[in-house]
Amino acid sequence: MNYQGKVYRPWPEARSILIQTTLGCSVNTCTFCSMFDDKRFKVRDLEDVFKDIDQLRIYYPHVDSIFLIDGNVMAARTDYLLKLFDKLNTTFPECTKISMYSGLNDFRRKSINELKEIKDAGLTMAYSGLESGDRLVLDKIKKNMSPEQAIKGMEMAKEAGIQTLLSFIFGLGGRERSKEHIVATTDILNQMQPDEIAPMALAIQPGTVLEQEVKRGEFIMPTELQILQEEQYLLSHLDFNTFYWGDHGNNIVSLKGGLPHCQEGFLNKVNSAIELRAKAEDRVIQTFSW
Repeated sequence: MNYQGKVYRPWPEARSILIQTTLGCSVNTCTFCSMFDDKRFKVRDLEDVFKDIDQLRIYYPHVDSIFLIDGNVMAARTDYLLKLFDKLNTTFPECTKISMYSGLNDFRRKSINELKEIKDAGLTMAYSGLESGDRLVLDKIKKNMSPEQAIKGMEMAKEAGIQTLLSFIFGLGGRERSKEHIVATTDILNQMQPDEIAPMALAIQPGTVLEQEVKRGEFIMPTELQILQEEQYLLSHLDFNTFYWGDHGNNIVSLKGGLPHCQEGFLNKVNSAIELRAKAEDRVIQTFSW
């Protein structure tokens, strides 16, 4: 099968086979992101997706996990998704996990009954980008989502029984709004209580609006110390059970495990990293493109 354009999947899905269901992202305005700048959002014809599924069956005699790409697959119509899951379940009866990207607003745009149907049809996990809980940061990055909308989307996913992993970005408030960004993000996570969370350090993507803002001096990159202090605050104030995917390649400290069981140990590692950088507090974080 031939994938169209750039292809992305979350790092926890490294062993999943990828089935391109949509092209691009239904939002595609975020200033920090260039993942889908090479295509317009489109839901692929179901028959074309079915052909890819049949071809993958030939390639893979056993499939444990499937991840549906591109961005915001949940934006597709419910009847489309139900037919897709029926085909997947029929073609890969041994598969135990089917996941997809879904914007938190995508949950809001469906009814609870629709979300329950999708979950019952086979959806195991939805990956959603929160990015920040700070209203000013969300407006600045053009996320087209308010904190209230994010909370409502999560409430609906939870009511439908859909497991959700929320990602967010250390440093997205820049040097000037680091504290407000992490405090608001931690607060909203404690309200939403997602099943899993995946923090990652800010990486400036080539060709993005944010890259131009950095070059013009309109966005000042956070320091390594600020990134670590954000993670320190987060781990000191999270108060719900979740799985912590803090092992993204751009994170200063690699952490992975269940909270609260691992929380104290994680915090100790972050505190140790802060002590090592105490004398280099102005050093700007260095990260790499996704």
